[in-house]
Amino acid sequence: MESGATTNERYSGSQGVRVTLRRSPIGTPQRHRLVLRSLGLRRIRQSVVHPDTPQVRGMIRKVSYLVEVGNV
Repeated sequence: MESGATTNERYSGSQGVRVTLRRSPIGTPQRHRLVLRSLGLRRIRQSVVHPDTPQVRGMIRKVSYLVEVGNV
């Protein structure tokens, strides 16, 4: 992998998943807020790209009511 590759280039194609924060985590359990932080989501409408692994899918499932998921 190139050292200058951006996140979008690393997980392009079917091997990546784009996660977007759609709702505020205010009033949600602390563990859910920690999951959002682990996913790299801090602001509403912020998107991040992660590899499509079982670990990432499990985190997404835990906070599915706050995020929107799409393929890269």
